[in-house]
Amino acid sequence: MKKKFSRRSFVKKTIAALVGLELGYLAFDILRLKSTENRTENLFNIGHFNQFEKGKLYPFSSKKFYLSVFEDGGMLAISLKCTHLGCMLQPDSQGFMCPCHASSFNKWGEVNSPPANRPLDIFPIVIKEGEVWVNTSNPISRKSFEPNQLTYS
Repeated sequence: MKKKFSRRSFVKKTIAALVGLELGYLAFDILRLKSTENRTENLFNIGHFNQFEKGKLYPFSSKKFYLSVFEDGGMLAISLKCTHLGCMLQPDSQGFMCPCHASSFNKWGEVNSPPANRPLDIFPIVIKEGEVWVNTSNPISRKSFEPNQLTYS
C-alpha cells in the first residue's frame, strides 16, 4: 500500500530542513570564529612601544602594513594595499602614493587624490606589557580617519 505525500507535509519538511541547515551553518560559523579569536598567530609582535619615535613611519612589508607613530604618541597600523585595486603603496613626504594608478593618501590613510574612493584599511593594535602587537588577520575598512582609531601606550 502506497502512502500519499501531501503538499502541506512536503512544504513543512522542506522548511524544517532549511531551518536545520541554517542553524547548523550558524553553529559552525560561531565555533570557527571562537577558534580564530583564541589564536595568537594572527598577532604580530613589532617590538616595545619605547623603540618607536614620534612622528615616524615604520614599514613592515612582511606583514603588509606601515606603523605610523604620530607626534602625540598615537599609533596606526595602515595597510600597504591601495583601496582602488590592491596595488602596494609607497610612502612619500605627504603620506602614501599608489604607483599603479596615482592615488595618494595622507598620513592618516585618507584619500588625497582618486581613483581610490575610500581610506586605507587599518589593522587593530594591542599593547600588552609594553609590547606592541598588530592583528594582521582582520583589516578594518573605514570611511574616514577618526581619533579613536589611534592606539596609545
